[in-house]
Amino acid sequence: MANSKGAEKRIRQTARRTAVNRARISRIRTFVKRVESAIASGDKEAAQGAFREAQPELMRGVAKDVLHRNTVARKLSRLSKQIKNMSA
Repeated sequence: MANSKGAEKRIRQTARRTAVNRARISRIRTFVKRVESAIASGDKEAAQGAFREAQPELMRGVAKDVLHRNTVARKLSRLSKQIKNMSA
């Protein structure tokens, strides 16, 4: 339990920030899932389109300190490699 006004304010700020960050992470996961499902379906054009849409979302996650830059780089690299290895 918070013992001071400042502690109460920090609790409110943390709750608000947590909600925003969860929404951001959820949005990023949705974009990544779209790419993965396009890869699984075997449609290279759709996969490339979904990948192009997912890239800025992932980079925004880095800019907003929701994800680590190396994590995003690794995800993008792996998805790109999977798309590249698809048969045309």
